[in-house]
Amino acid sequence: MKKEDKGIIIEKIAETVKEYPCFYLVETAGLDAEKTSDLRRACSKADIKLLVVKNTLLHKALESLDYDYSELYPCLKGATSVMFSHVGNAPAKLIKDVLKKDKEAQLPRLKAAFVEETVYVGADQLDTLASIKSKNELIADVVALLQSPAKNVVSALTSGGTKLHGILETLSNK
Repeated sequence: MKKEDKGIIIEKIAETVKEYPCFYLVETAGLDAEKTSDLRRACSKADIKLLVVKNTLLHKALESLDYDYSELYPCLKGATSVMFSHVGNAPAKLIKDVLKKDKEAQLPRLKAAFVEETVYVGADQLDTLASIKSKNELIADVVALLQSPAKNVVSALTSGGTKLHGILETLSNK
């Protein structure tokens, strides 16, 4: 591969990393063609971009960015696929689903993940990553918490008004 071509690929990888707030480094090299195709289809349905990259090119792309990704560099060994997502827990849930379907499957295996400016290293972090709430889920939780007391106050005021109206109507009838 020519040096100019490598430079273009490094730039494209860097642009993709900038575009997505979350990415997972995953080992998929041992998957057969059918399982690889199924994984790609599942990624497409879940709005996850799956790229197979050379470790040196990904390393150089990460070095070219402003953020310090040095914790991920030791994970760049062997064949590496990168799953890019806008939702932090989507790739983890997808990996868990794929592994759940085939009980004997060892792949895809999580090497590391970068989610919302936090680095997770190792396959043992998969459950933690799957349980992370997305930004939208957290906002929905906060809105629900804020709405609950307001609804209670409005409900109490409305029910009190109805009771008062009933009492006044009863007194006026007497």
